[in-house]
Amino acid sequence: MPKALPRLSRRRALQGTAALLVVSGLLMWWLLPIGPPSPHGTVTFSTGVRTGVYQLYGKLLSPTLAHDMPGVDIHLQPSEGSQQNLARVATGKSDFTIATADAIAKYIEDGKPGADRLRGCARLYDDYVQLAVDDSSTVKRAADLRHKRVAVGQPGSGVRLIADRVLRAAGLDPVKDITAVPAGIDTSPGLLQAGRIDAFFWSGGLPTDAVRDLAARRPIRLVPLDDLVTRLHAAGGTTRYYRSAVMPADAYRQARNGAPVPTIAVANVLVTTDREDPKLTEGFTRSVIRSRDRIGRQVHAAQLVDVRTAIYTDPLKLDEGARRYYRSVKP
Repeated sequence: MPKALPRLSRRRALQGTAALLVVSGLLMWWLLPIGPPSPHGTVTFSTGVRTGVYQLYGKLLSPTLAHDMPGVDIHLQPSEGSQQNLARVATGKSDFTIATADAIAKYIEDGKPGADRLRGCARLYDDYVQLAVDDSSTVKRAADLRHKRVAVGQPGSGVRLIADRVLRAAGLDPVKDITAVPAGIDTSPGLLQAGRIDAFFWSGGLPTDAVRDLAARRPIRLVPLDDLVTRLHAAGGTTRYYRSAVMPADAYRQARNGAPVPTIAVANVLVTTDREDPKLTEGFTRSVIRSRDRIGRQVHAAQLVDVRTAIYTDPLKLDEGARRYYRSVKP
């Protein structure tokens, strides 16, 4: 009997050691990183003009990106718009951006530097083409802009691209038939209010604050453009990305139309390149989809971002990291 006590003590000691090893192992598993490291470093996101939707979207997205990827420092880079955004990302001057599908298609069609490296992460919301005039203006359709002073967007913007196309579809030469003013949404409303231009083009999500604020200050109208969609499509090429759409009456409640405005719409795409780490693009895409409702409270167009349609990034190939994200949430 006395000999059994040491044997029992040894058994308990072994059991205690085993338990300690298990607990230590679980503690180490919890404390030490498992799997590939999280993305880190500085990421540049090329956005848009100061009062445009791209810039606001970037500002609202940044907190979600910072929370989801704490090792990544997000730097927002203002721009003139889609065309400049694509040139920056394609040539490595920025990492992510937003651009319209027509601008992307033209960049590829023109064979510009780095076009083959562009990739899509998500289809976002649609831009609506908005032609604003004073309520007392005689302009009722785009063809009435002949001999008028028209703000057509900055040279590197998607607005300039679509404004030139709309004018041609309306039978106007953008160089000879109007006085083209290279102004964007950051300055065009002020120019119209001051009487220094007769109209301005804008292409953006609904509502755009700068247009809404102008409508609150003075009577304006938004000119219907839906009659030009067929003519745009007839031009062929990248114009196939335009579609007929309607701006709802409540988009700009204080504009004097008092009714829905038929116009032209084109999709926006979140763009990167095949240079980026798939882990980073996966995380970026996840943050964009996850932040939809929060951003949508201020950028109403963002409410339309949907995981079921975001995967369709035509005219770009889907980025590999983004593909991993969509696979992870597929039902």
